[in-house]
Amino acid sequence: MTAEARLGSVANYVDERTGAAAWMKKNLQKVFPDHWSFLLGEVALYSFIILLLSGTFLTFWFDPSQREVIYEGGYEPLEGLKMSAAYASTLHISFEVRGGLLMRQVHHWAALIFMAAIVAHLLRVFFTGAFRKPREGNWIIGVGLLTLGIVEGFLGYSLPDDLLSGTGIRIAEAIIQALPVVGSYLSYFAFGGAFPGESFIPRIYTVHVLLLPGAFLALITAHLMLVWYQKHTQYPGPGRTEKNVVGYPLMPVYMAKAGGFFFIVFGVIAFLSAVASINPIWLYGPYTPGQISAGSQPDWYMGWLDGLVRMAPPLETHAFGHTISWNILIPGLIVPGILFTGMALYPFIESWITGDKREHHLLDRPRNAPNRTALGAMSLTFMLVALINGGNDIIATHFSLTINQIMWFTRFGIFILPPIAFVVTKRLCLSLQRADRDLVLHGRETGRLLRLPHGEFVEVHEPISPEKAYLLTSHEQAGPLELPAVDARGVKRAGAIRNKIRSRMSVANAEAVAKVSADDLKEIEHH
Repeated sequence: MTAEARLGSVANYVDERTGAAAWMKKNLQKVFPDHWSFLLGEVALYSFIILLLSGTFLTFWFDPSQREVIYEGGYEPLEGLKMSAAYASTLHISFEVRGGLLMRQVHHWAALIFMAAIVAHLLRVFFTGAFRKPREGNWIIGVGLLTLGIVEGFLGYSLPDDLLSGTGIRIAEAIIQALPVVGSYLSYFAFGGAFPGESFIPRIYTVHVLLLPGAFLALITAHLMLVWYQKHTQYPGPGRTEKNVVGYPLMPVYMAKAGGFFFIVFGVIAFLSAVASINPIWLYGPYTPGQISAGSQPDWYMGWLDGLVRMAPPLETHAFGHTISWNILIPGLIVPGILFTGMALYPFIESWITGDKREHHLLDRPRNAPNRTALGAMSLTFMLVALINGGNDIIATHFSLTINQIMWFTRFGIFILPPIAFVVTKRLCLSLQRADRDLVLHGRETGRLLRLPHGEFVEVHEPISPEKAYLLTSHEQAGPLELPAVDARGVKRAGAIRNKIRSRMSVANAEAVAKVSADDLKEIEHH
Protein backbone atom coordinates (compact mmCIF):
# COMPACT_ATOMS: atom_id res chain seq x y z
CA MET A 1 0.00 0.00 0.00
CA THR A 2 1.48 3.33 -1.07
CA ALA A 3 1.80 6.35 1.20
CA GLU A 4 -0.84 8.18 -0.84
CA ALA A 5 -3.27 5.31 -0.40
CA ARG A 6 -2.63 5.20 3.35
CA LEU A 7 -3.26 8.94 3.59
CA GLY A 8 -6.49 8.57 1.63
CA SER A 9 -7.59 5.74 3.91
CA VAL A 10 -6.98 7.87 7.01
CA ALA A 11 -8.86 10.79 5.47
CA ASN A 12 -11.79 8.52 4.58
CA TYR A 13 -11.80 7.11 8.14
CA VAL A 14 -12.03 10.61 9.63
CA ASP A 15 -14.66 11.79 7.12
CA GLU A 16 -16.96 8.81 7.76
CA ARG A 17 -17.02 9.69 11.47
CA THR A 18 -16.94 13.50 11.41
CA GLY A 19 -18.14 14.56 7.96
CA ALA A 20 -15.19 16.91 7.76
CA ALA A 21 -14.42 16.46 4.05
CA ALA A 22 -16.92 19.04 2.73
CA TRP A 23 -15.90 21.63 5.33
CA MET A 24 -12.18 21.02 4.71
CA LYS A 25 -12.57 21.22 0.94
CA LYS A 26 -14.39 24.53 1.17
CA ASN A 27 -12.07 26.19 3.67
CA LEU A 28 -8.70 24.88 2.51
CA GLN A 29 -9.37 26.48 -0.87
CA LYS A 30 -10.14 29.85 0.70
CA VAL A 31 -8.37 32.67 -1.15
CA PHE A 32 -6.13 35.15 0.65
CA PRO A 33 -4.48 38.24 -0.85
CA ASP A 34 -0.70 38.34 -1.06
CA HIS A 35 1.33 41.29 0.27
CA TRP A 36 4.47 41.51 2.40
CA SER A 37 2.81 43.72 5.05
CA PHE A 38 0.38 40.91 5.94
CA LEU A 39 3.38 38.97 7.29
CA LEU A 40 3.62 41.33 10.28
CA GLY A 41 0.71 39.58 11.98
CA GLU A 42 2.30 36.22 11.23
CA VAL A 43 5.54 37.32 12.89
CA ALA A 44 3.54 38.14 16.03
CA LEU A 45 1.76 34.76 15.92
CA TYR A 46 4.95 32.75 15.46
CA SER A 47 6.76 34.74 18.15
CA PHE A 48 3.92 33.93 20.53
CA ILE A 49 4.26 30.21 19.75
CA ILE A 50 8.01 30.45 20.47
CA LEU A 51 7.20 32.26 23.71
CA LEU A 52 4.90 29.43 24.80
CA LEU A 53 7.47 26.73 24.00
CA SER A 54 10.46 28.48 25.57
CA GLY A 55 8.42 29.57 28.59
CA THR A 56 7.31 25.98 29.19
CA PHE A 57 10.97 24.93 29.20
CA LEU A 58 11.86 27.60 31.79
CA THR A 59 9.02 26.62 34.16
CA PHE A 60 10.68 23.25 34.75
CA TRP A 61 13.50 24.89 36.76
CA PHE A 62 12.21 28.28 37.87
CA ASP A 63 11.23 28.58 41.55
CA PRO A 64 8.67 31.40 41.98
CA SER A 65 9.41 32.10 45.61
CA GLN A 66 10.76 35.05 47.58
CA ARG A 67 12.05 32.94 50.46
CA GLU A 68 15.60 33.84 51.39
CA VAL A 69 18.37 31.39 50.39
CA ILE A 70 22.18 31.41 50.34
CA TYR A 71 23.53 31.12 46.83
CA GLU A 72 25.83 28.14 46.35
CA GLY A 73 25.71 27.83 42.58
CA GLY A 74 28.28 28.03 39.84
CA TYR A 75 28.57 31.83 39.51
CA GLU A 76 31.42 32.66 41.89
CA PRO A 77 30.98 36.48 42.23
CA LEU A 78 27.61 35.89 43.95
CA GLU A 79 28.74 32.86 46.01
CA GLY A 80 27.48 32.96 49.61
CA LEU A 81 25.19 35.97 48.99
CA LYS A 82 21.65 36.11 50.39
CA MET A 83 18.99 36.23 47.69
CA SER A 84 15.48 35.08 46.87
CA ALA A 85 14.85 31.56 45.59
CA ALA A 86 13.51 33.09 42.36
CA TYR A 87 16.80 34.86 41.66
CA ALA A 88 18.84 31.79 42.63
CA SER A 89 16.80 29.54 40.33
CA THR A 90 17.22 32.00 37.46
CA LEU A 91 21.00 31.89 37.99
CA HIS A 92 20.77 28.10 38.07
CA ILE A 93 18.94 28.10 34.72
CA SER A 94 21.50 30.50 33.23
CA PHE A 95 24.70 28.72 34.32
CA GLU A 96 23.91 25.13 35.22
CA VAL A 97 20.99 23.93 33.11
CA ARG A 98 22.15 22.79 29.68
CA GLY A 99 20.74 25.22 27.13
CA GLY A 100 19.14 27.24 29.92
CA LEU A 101 20.76 30.58 29.10
CA LEU A 102 19.93 30.17 25.42
CA MET A 103 16.28 29.43 26.22
CA ARG A 104 16.11 32.43 28.57
CA GLN A 105 17.40 34.66 25.81
CA VAL A 106 15.12 33.04 23.21
CA HIS A 107 12.19 33.78 25.53
CA HIS A 108 13.24 37.40 26.04
CA TRP A 109 14.05 38.11 22.39
CA ALA A 110 10.79 36.47 21.30
CA ALA A 111 8.91 38.77 23.69
CA LEU A 112 10.59 41.86 22.24
CA ILE A 113 9.88 40.77 18.65
CA PHE A 114 6.32 39.76 19.58
CA MET A 115 5.58 43.26 20.88
CA ALA A 116 7.35 44.92 17.95
CA ALA A 117 5.31 42.82 15.49
CA ILE A 118 2.05 43.71 17.26
CA VAL A 119 2.89 47.42 17.12
CA ALA A 120 3.94 47.23 13.44
CA HIS A 121 0.81 45.21 12.60
CA LEU A 122 -1.43 47.74 14.36
CA LEU A 123 0.30 50.60 12.56
CA ARG A 124 -0.30 48.88 9.21
CA VAL A 125 -3.96 48.39 10.09
CA PHE A 126 -4.31 52.00 11.26
CA PHE A 127 -2.59 53.78 8.38
CA THR A 128 -4.39 51.72 5.72
CA GLY A 129 -7.84 52.00 7.32
CA ALA A 130 -8.23 48.24 7.80
CA PHE A 131 -10.05 48.90 11.10
CA ARG A 132 -13.19 50.22 9.37
CA LYS A 133 -16.52 48.38 9.24
CA PRO A 134 -16.83 45.40 9.67
CA ARG A 135 -13.46 45.05 11.48
CA GLU A 136 -13.94 47.35 14.46
CA GLY A 137 -14.06 44.32 16.77
CA ASN A 138 -10.78 42.98 15.44
CA TRP A 139 -9.17 46.38 16.02
CA ILE A 140 -10.33 46.34 19.65
CA ILE A 141 -8.90 42.83 19.99
CA GLY A 142 -5.58 44.12 18.61
CA VAL A 143 -5.50 46.96 21.14
CA GLY A 144 -6.34 44.42 23.86
CA LEU A 145 -3.45 42.19 22.76
CA LEU A 146 -1.08 45.17 22.86
CA THR A 147 -2.23 46.07 26.37
CA LEU A 148 -1.95 42.49 27.59
CA GLY A 149 1.49 42.22 25.97
CA ILE A 150 2.76 45.25 27.90
CA VAL A 151 1.46 43.83 31.20
CA GLU A 152 2.69 40.31 30.43
CA GLY A 153 6.14 41.57 29.44
CA PHE A 154 6.45 43.63 32.61
CA LEU A 155 5.46 40.67 34.78
CA GLY A 156 7.86 38.41 32.88
CA TYR A 157 11.02 40.44 33.40
CA SER A 158 9.97 41.07 37.01
CA LEU A 159 10.04 37.35 37.86
CA PRO A 160 13.87 36.90 38.24
CA ASP A 161 13.78 39.32 41.21
CA ASP A 162 17.08 40.94 40.27
CA LEU A 163 18.00 44.54 41.09
CA LEU A 164 16.84 45.88 37.71
CA SER A 165 13.43 44.18 37.75
CA GLY A 166 12.98 45.08 41.42
CA THR A 167 13.39 48.73 40.50
CA GLY A 168 10.57 48.35 37.97
CA ILE A 169 8.39 46.64 40.56
CA ARG A 170 9.03 49.55 42.94
CA ILE A 171 7.79 51.98 40.27
CA ALA A 172 4.70 49.79 39.70
CA GLU A 173 4.04 49.82 43.45
CA ALA A 174 4.23 53.63 43.43
CA ILE A 175 1.74 53.77 40.52
CA ILE A 176 -0.66 51.47 42.40
CA GLN A 177 -0.38 53.57 45.57
CA ALA A 178 -1.06 56.74 43.56
CA LEU A 179 -4.67 55.64 43.14
CA PRO A 180 -6.79 57.77 45.45
CA VAL A 181 -8.31 56.04 48.49
CA VAL A 182 -7.91 52.43 47.27
CA GLY A 183 -4.22 52.54 46.24
CA SER A 184 -2.77 51.46 49.58
CA TYR A 185 -5.23 48.59 49.90
CA LEU A 186 -4.47 47.33 46.39
CA SER A 187 -0.73 47.54 47.08
CA TYR A 188 -1.07 45.52 50.29
CA PHE A 189 -3.14 42.95 48.42
CA ALA A 190 -0.66 42.63 45.55
CA PHE A 191 2.45 42.41 47.73
CA GLY A 192 0.93 40.56 50.68
CA GLY A 193 1.81 43.39 53.04
CA ALA A 194 4.32 46.20 52.94
CA PHE A 195 6.68 46.38 49.94
CA PRO A 196 8.45 44.19 48.89
CA GLY A 197 6.59 41.48 50.81
CA GLU A 198 6.92 37.78 50.07
CA SER A 199 3.87 37.14 47.91
CA PHE A 200 4.38 39.26 44.80
CA ILE A 201 6.59 36.92 42.77
CA PRO A 202 4.42 33.80 43.35
CA ARG A 203 1.30 35.76 42.47
CA ILE A 204 2.58 37.35 39.28
CA TYR A 205 4.05 33.96 38.28
CA THR A 206 0.54 32.49 38.26
CA VAL A 207 -0.74 35.44 36.26
CA HIS A 208 2.24 35.29 33.88
CA VAL A 209 2.14 31.57 33.04
CA LEU A 210 -1.60 30.85 33.39
CA LEU A 211 -4.07 33.73 33.28
CA LEU A 212 -2.56 36.05 30.68
CA PRO A 213 -1.44 33.29 28.25
CA GLY A 214 -5.01 31.98 28.42
CA ALA A 215 -6.33 35.45 27.63
CA PHE A 216 -3.82 35.72 24.76
CA LEU A 217 -4.94 32.39 23.31
CA ALA A 218 -8.60 33.40 23.54
CA LEU A 219 -8.04 36.78 21.86
CA ILE A 220 -5.77 35.37 19.14
CA THR A 221 -8.33 32.63 18.40
CA ALA A 222 -11.13 35.21 18.20
CA HIS A 223 -8.95 37.40 15.96
CA LEU A 224 -8.20 34.58 13.51
CA MET A 225 -11.83 33.46 13.44
CA LEU A 226 -12.95 36.99 12.59
CA VAL A 227 -10.29 37.29 9.86
CA TRP A 228 -11.49 33.95 8.46
CA TYR A 229 -15.15 34.92 8.54
CA GLN A 230 -14.86 38.55 7.39
CA LYS A 231 -12.26 37.77 4.71
CA HIS A 232 -8.93 39.54 4.51
CA THR A 233 -8.53 43.11 3.35
CA GLN A 234 -6.58 43.77 0.15
CA TYR A 235 -4.73 46.66 -1.42
CA PRO A 236 -6.44 48.43 -4.34
CA GLY A 237 -5.53 47.44 -7.85
CA PRO A 238 -7.00 46.32 -11.19
CA GLY A 239 -9.63 43.63 -10.74
CA ARG A 240 -9.90 44.19 -6.98
CA THR A 241 -13.20 45.38 -5.61
CA GLU A 242 -15.02 45.56 -2.29
CA LYS A 243 -16.82 42.31 -3.15
CA ASN A 244 -14.00 39.99 -4.25
CA VAL A 245 -10.61 38.70 -3.05
CA VAL A 246 -7.68 38.38 -5.44
CA GLY A 247 -4.94 36.07 -4.23
CA TYR A 248 -3.89 32.47 -3.73
CA PRO A 249 -5.62 29.53 -2.00
CA LEU A 250 -4.78 28.61 1.56
CA MET A 251 -3.80 25.09 0.54
CA PRO A 252 -1.14 24.48 -0.62
CA VAL A 253 0.30 27.97 -1.27
CA TYR A 254 -0.15 29.69 2.07
CA MET A 255 0.29 26.58 4.17
CA ALA A 256 3.72 26.06 2.60
CA LYS A 257 4.59 29.74 3.01
CA ALA A 258 3.43 29.77 6.64
CA GLY A 259 5.50 26.71 7.51
CA GLY A 260 8.62 28.14 5.95
CA PHE A 261 8.09 31.57 7.46
CA PHE A 262 7.71 30.11 10.96
CA PHE A 263 11.15 28.55 10.74
CA ILE A 264 12.59 31.81 9.39
CA VAL A 265 11.20 33.69 12.41
CA PHE A 266 12.46 30.98 14.76
CA GLY A 267 15.89 31.06 13.09
CA VAL A 268 16.20 34.84 13.45
CA ILE A 269 15.19 34.71 17.12
CA ALA A 270 17.56 31.80 17.80
CA PHE A 271 20.41 33.66 16.07
CA LEU A 272 19.81 36.83 18.09
CA SER A 273 19.63 34.78 21.27
CA ALA A 274 22.91 33.04 20.51
CA VAL A 275 24.97 36.15 19.61
CA ALA A 276 23.33 39.06 21.48
CA SER A 277 23.20 38.95 25.28
CA ILE A 278 20.06 40.35 26.84
CA ASN A 279 19.06 40.89 30.48
CA PRO A 280 22.31 39.63 32.15
CA ILE A 281 20.78 39.47 35.63
CA TRP A 282 24.00 38.17 37.20
CA LEU A 283 25.52 41.62 36.66
CA TYR A 284 22.74 43.36 38.59
CA GLY A 285 22.64 41.18 41.70
CA PRO A 286 19.62 40.34 43.83
CA TYR A 287 17.04 42.99 44.62
CA THR A 288 17.20 44.90 47.87
CA PRO A 289 14.87 47.88 48.52
CA GLY A 290 17.79 50.08 49.58
CA GLN A 291 19.63 49.87 46.24
CA ILE A 292 18.98 50.92 42.68
CA SER A 293 20.96 50.17 39.53
CA ALA A 294 22.33 52.95 37.38
CA GLY A 295 21.11 52.94 33.80
CA SER A 296 17.96 51.02 34.74
CA GLN A 297 16.18 50.60 31.43
CA PRO A 298 12.93 48.70 30.97
CA ASP A 299 12.16 46.85 27.77
CA TRP A 300 11.35 49.18 24.89
CA TYR A 301 7.56 48.71 25.06
CA MET A 302 7.61 49.96 28.69
CA GLY A 303 10.17 52.71 28.06
CA TRP A 304 7.61 55.32 26.99
CA LEU A 305 5.65 54.84 30.22
CA ASP A 306 8.82 55.08 32.29
CA GLY A 307 9.73 58.23 30.36
CA LEU A 308 6.37 59.85 31.14
CA VAL A 309 6.83 59.12 34.85
CA ARG A 310 10.38 60.49 34.79
CA MET A 311 9.44 63.79 33.13
CA ALA A 312 6.49 64.59 35.40
CA PRO A 313 7.27 67.49 37.78
CA PRO A 314 6.65 66.92 41.51
CA LEU A 315 3.05 67.84 42.19
CA GLU A 316 0.91 66.66 45.10
CA THR A 317 -2.47 67.53 46.55
CA HIS A 318 -3.45 66.98 50.20
CA ALA A 319 -7.19 66.75 50.78
CA PHE A 320 -9.44 65.04 53.33
CA GLY A 321 -6.53 63.21 54.92
CA HIS A 322 -5.32 61.77 51.59
CA THR A 323 -2.32 62.66 49.44
CA ILE A 324 -2.79 62.55 45.67
CA SER A 325 0.55 62.26 43.83
CA TRP A 326 -0.28 63.80 40.46
CA ASN A 327 3.28 63.26 39.23
CA ILE A 328 2.63 59.50 39.35
CA LEU A 329 -1.12 59.34 38.79
CA ILE A 330 -1.24 61.41 35.58
CA PRO A 331 1.68 59.84 33.62
CA GLY A 332 1.31 56.35 35.08
CA LEU A 333 -2.45 55.85 34.85
CA ILE A 334 -4.45 58.74 33.38
CA VAL A 335 -2.41 59.40 30.21
CA PRO A 336 -2.03 55.67 29.28
CA GLY A 337 -5.73 55.18 30.01
CA ILE A 338 -6.66 58.03 27.65
CA LEU A 339 -4.27 56.79 24.95
CA PHE A 340 -5.46 53.18 24.92
CA THR A 341 -9.13 54.15 25.23
CA GLY A 342 -8.71 56.54 22.31
CA MET A 343 -7.02 53.81 20.28
CA ALA A 344 -9.84 51.34 20.93
CA LEU A 345 -12.57 53.88 20.10
CA TYR A 346 -10.90 55.42 17.05
CA PRO A 347 -12.82 53.37 14.40
CA PHE A 348 -16.08 54.65 15.86
CA ILE A 349 -14.77 58.21 16.15
CA GLU A 350 -13.69 58.28 12.50
CA SER A 351 -16.99 56.76 11.39
CA TRP A 352 -18.83 59.45 13.38
CA ILE A 353 -16.73 62.24 11.81
CA THR A 354 -17.09 61.02 8.24
CA GLY A 355 -20.61 59.61 8.49
CA ASP A 356 -19.37 56.53 6.62
CA LYS A 357 -21.27 53.40 7.70
CA ARG A 358 -20.37 51.22 4.69
CA GLU A 359 -18.30 48.07 4.68
CA HIS A 360 -14.69 48.46 3.49
CA HIS A 361 -12.52 45.64 2.22
CA LEU A 362 -10.10 47.70 0.09
CA LEU A 363 -7.30 49.45 1.94
CA ASP A 364 -6.41 53.13 1.76
CA ARG A 365 -3.09 54.51 0.70
CA PRO A 366 -1.95 56.56 3.74
CA ARG A 367 -1.47 59.69 1.59
CA ASN A 368 -5.15 59.55 0.61
CA ALA A 369 -6.22 59.85 4.26
CA PRO A 370 -4.04 62.78 5.36
CA ASN A 371 -5.84 63.48 8.64
CA ARG A 372 -5.61 59.87 9.81
CA THR A 373 -1.97 59.59 8.74
CA ALA A 374 -1.09 62.87 10.46
CA LEU A 375 -2.82 61.73 13.64
CA GLY A 376 -0.81 58.50 13.58
CA ALA A 377 2.45 60.42 13.07
CA MET A 378 1.53 62.73 15.94
CA SER A 379 0.88 59.77 18.25
CA LEU A 380 4.16 58.11 17.27
CA THR A 381 6.03 61.36 17.95
CA PHE A 382 4.47 61.55 21.41
CA MET A 383 5.58 58.00 22.16
CA LEU A 384 9.10 58.53 20.80
CA VAL A 385 9.64 61.67 22.89
CA ALA A 386 8.50 59.76 25.99
CA LEU A 387 10.75 56.83 25.02
CA ILE A 388 13.76 59.16 24.69
CA ASN A 389 13.18 60.35 28.25
CA GLY A 390 12.82 56.74 29.39
CA GLY A 391 16.46 56.23 28.37
CA ASN A 392 17.70 59.64 29.49
CA ASP A 393 20.50 58.27 31.68
CA ILE A 394 21.92 56.12 28.88
CA ILE A 395 21.58 58.97 26.35
CA ALA A 396 23.26 61.33 28.82
CA THR A 397 26.33 59.11 29.24
CA HIS A 398 26.69 58.28 25.55
CA PHE A 399 26.24 61.84 24.20
CA SER A 400 27.87 63.79 27.06
CA LEU A 401 24.63 65.48 28.04
CA THR A 402 23.09 66.13 31.43
CA ILE A 403 19.91 64.53 32.69
CA ASN A 404 18.35 67.98 33.08
CA GLN A 405 19.03 68.88 29.44
CA ILE A 406 17.25 65.76 28.22
CA MET A 407 14.50 66.19 30.80
CA TRP A 408 13.63 69.73 29.77
CA PHE A 409 13.88 68.88 26.07
CA THR A 410 11.34 66.09 26.48
CA ARG A 411 9.09 68.18 28.78
CA PHE A 412 8.74 70.83 26.10
CA GLY A 413 8.96 68.38 23.20
CA ILE A 414 6.07 66.23 24.44
CA PHE A 415 3.74 69.23 23.89
CA ILE A 416 5.43 70.95 20.91
CA LEU A 417 6.70 68.16 18.63
CA PRO A 418 3.47 66.09 18.19
CA PRO A 419 1.45 69.04 16.74
CA ILE A 420 4.38 69.89 14.47
CA ALA A 421 4.47 66.25 13.31
CA PHE A 422 0.72 66.45 12.59
CA VAL A 423 1.01 69.57 10.43
CA VAL A 424 4.13 68.40 8.57
CA THR A 425 2.68 64.93 7.88
CA LYS A 426 -0.60 66.34 6.60
CA ARG A 427 1.25 68.74 4.30
CA LEU A 428 3.39 65.87 3.02
CA CYS A 429 0.31 63.75 2.30
CA LEU A 430 -1.33 66.60 0.36
CA SER A 431 1.92 67.18 -1.54
CA LEU A 432 2.08 63.50 -2.46
CA GLN A 433 -1.53 63.67 -3.65
CA ARG A 434 -0.59 66.64 -5.84
CA ALA A 435 2.39 64.69 -7.20
CA ASP A 436 0.09 61.76 -8.02
CA ARG A 437 -2.26 64.10 -9.85
CA ASP A 438 0.58 65.55 -11.91
CA LEU A 439 1.86 62.05 -12.67
CA VAL A 440 -1.51 60.96 -14.07
CA LEU A 441 -2.01 64.15 -16.08
CA HIS A 442 1.50 64.62 -17.47
CA GLY A 443 3.19 61.25 -17.14
CA ARG A 444 6.59 60.28 -15.76
CA GLU A 445 9.60 62.55 -16.19
CA THR A 446 12.20 61.03 -18.53
CA GLY A 447 15.01 63.58 -18.21
CA ARG A 448 15.02 64.11 -21.99
CA LEU A 449 14.72 67.66 -23.30
CA LEU A 450 13.09 68.56 -26.60
CA ARG A 451 13.60 71.84 -28.45
CA LEU A 452 10.49 73.13 -30.14
CA PRO A 453 10.59 74.94 -33.54
CA HIS A 454 10.27 78.36 -31.88
CA GLY A 455 13.23 77.65 -29.59
CA GLU A 456 11.47 76.61 -26.37
CA PHE A 457 12.87 73.63 -24.45
CA VAL A 458 10.41 71.19 -22.88
CA GLU A 459 10.91 67.95 -21.02
CA VAL A 460 9.52 64.81 -22.59
CA HIS A 461 7.14 62.92 -20.31
CA GLU A 462 6.37 59.22 -20.61
CA PRO A 463 2.74 58.15 -20.03
CA ILE A 464 2.24 55.85 -17.07
CA SER A 465 0.73 52.40 -17.41
CA PRO A 466 -3.06 51.91 -17.17
CA GLU A 467 -2.52 49.85 -14.01
CA LYS A 468 -0.60 52.70 -12.35
CA ALA A 469 -3.17 55.24 -13.46
CA TYR A 470 -5.96 53.11 -12.03
CA LEU A 471 -4.15 52.84 -8.69
CA LEU A 472 -3.73 56.63 -8.49
CA THR A 473 -7.32 57.44 -9.38
CA SER A 474 -9.47 54.62 -7.98
CA HIS A 475 -9.74 55.92 -4.40
CA GLU A 476 -12.83 57.68 -3.10
CA GLN A 477 -12.86 61.31 -2.01
CA ALA A 478 -15.78 61.94 0.28
CA GLY A 479 -16.81 65.51 0.91
CA PRO A 480 -17.52 67.05 4.30
CA LEU A 481 -20.77 66.34 6.07
CA GLU A 482 -23.53 68.89 5.74
CA LEU A 483 -24.97 69.45 9.19
CA PRO A 484 -27.04 72.66 9.15
CA ALA A 485 -27.77 74.28 12.51
CA VAL A 486 -31.51 74.52 11.71
CA ASP A 487 -33.92 72.14 9.99
CA ALA A 488 -36.14 72.84 6.97
CA ARG A 489 -38.67 74.68 9.18
CA GLY A 490 -36.04 76.97 10.63
CA VAL A 491 -36.09 75.22 14.01
CA LYS A 492 -32.74 74.84 15.77
CA ARG A 493 -31.59 71.23 15.70
CA ALA A 494 -30.88 69.32 18.90
CA GLY A 495 -27.22 68.96 19.71
CA ALA A 496 -26.19 72.03 17.72
CA ILE A 497 -22.83 72.34 19.47
CA ARG A 498 -22.06 68.65 18.89
CA ASN A 499 -23.02 68.97 15.22
CA LYS A 500 -20.86 72.08 14.86
CA ILE A 501 -17.85 70.24 16.25
CA ARG A 502 -18.59 67.25 14.03
CA SER A 503 -18.96 69.49 10.97
CA ARG A 504 -15.63 71.22 11.55
CA MET A 505 -13.85 67.91 12.08
CA SER A 506 -15.49 66.56 8.94
CA VAL A 507 -14.29 69.55 6.89
CA ALA A 508 -10.73 69.09 8.17
CA ASN A 509 -10.87 65.35 7.46
CA ALA A 510 -12.16 65.87 3.90
CA GLU A 511 -9.27 68.20 2.94
CA ALA A 512 -7.58 66.69 -0.11
CA VAL A 513 -6.20 67.42 -3.57
CA ALA A 514 -8.85 66.61 -6.19
CA LYS A 515 -8.00 63.43 -8.03
CA VAL A 516 -7.90 63.33 -11.81
CA SER A 517 -11.29 63.11 -13.45
CA ALA A 518 -12.32 62.11 -16.97
CA ASP A 519 -12.86 65.80 -17.83
CA ASP A 520 -9.28 66.60 -16.76
CA LEU A 521 -7.92 63.88 -19.03
CA LYS A 522 -9.96 65.16 -21.97
CA GLU A 523 -8.70 68.69 -21.38
CA ILE A 524 -5.09 67.44 -21.37
CA GLU A 525 -5.67 65.55 -24.64
CA HIS A 526 -6.86 68.74 -26.34
CA HIS A 527 -3.66 70.48 -25.30
